[in-house]
Amino acid sequence: MHLTEFNIQSQRFGTKINNIDKESALYLAGLSNSQVFELFALSNRIRTDFRGNKVDLCSIVNAKSGACPEDCSFCAQSVYSSTETEIYPLLDKDKILGAAESAKENGAKRFCVVTSGKKPFDAEISDICNFISDISKLGLFPCATLGLLDNKVLKQLRDAGLHRYHHNLETSEAFFREICTTHTYREKIKTINSAKSLGLSICSGGIFGLGESWEDRIDMAFALREIGVDSIPINFFTPIRGTPLGDKNLLNPLEALKIIAIYRLILPQCEIRICGGRAATLRELHSYVFIAGADSLLIGNYLTTPGRNPRDDLQMIKDMGLEL
Repeated sequence: MHLTEFNIQSQRFGTKINNIDKESALYLAGLSNSQVFELFALSNRIRTDFRGNKVDLCSIVNAKSGACPEDCSFCAQSVYSSTETEIYPLLDKDKILGAAESAKENGAKRFCVVTSGKKPFDAEISDICNFISDISKLGLFPCATLGLLDNKVLKQLRDAGLHRYHHNLETSEAFFREICTTHTYREKIKTINSAKSLGLSICSGGIFGLGESWEDRIDMAFALREIGVDSIPINFFTPIRGTPLGDKNLLNPLEALKIIAIYRLILPQCEIRICGGRAATLRELHSYVFIAGADSLLIGNYLTTPGRNPRDDLQMIKDMGLEL
């Protein structure tokens, strides 16, 4: 199928645009030169038709940092990496809520508590539930990224007011073993399905630029579509010295934008949320994330790397004629 056929089909959305298949997605991944900008025009139209003109902002706090026993090759917090990442236990409530209040002042509607490790200790769950409850009282949607959890703990979090659980697939099932050996892709699916069964909103995506193929990227998109996630965080890998992937190069900006565009075509109704690595990877094409199909951003700092000044993101959104 050629790009012109996609444009014809997309004039009438319905089931056609939702039925894009893997072969067609791989064809689009091979586009170059001016055709890439035709792809962006299509994905931008799909964004406006399915998601409107609003941008959803979220922010995170690294509530417990470092000393993670998992061997994810991209992560500076793993004990298998030799980095200068700060190590500290679970933060106290005042620091968590202070970060949440700052996020709200900068336009965020969602705030996520993130902890390192395979999962929190039992003794930490009660404190995290209290954080969730207090974040909700601030008028924010509470989210959490706490690793591989079972139904019992997820239910505790939901009952405390958790709105959304975030747990990335990271990459395709076929490539996952190349980046992590201490837990499995199937364990990740089990956690996501458990959260979904409890009525929690699901945020799941991955990291691009780890050495995966286009087929891996597209396979993950179809896996997310099958699961039925609500929000898809797209992270662009930022190499950190001391990690196994510390010598990787950044993705080319147009390649990164093509990822966004193809994900918008495969998942037209989902939030496409651009997160870590966007400033370093996209450089002067940063504002093109919206033209490529994104409708959401993670603002502020990331887990172990700095983000953009939220004021710059707010100005970019305004300049693009979009709204919060």
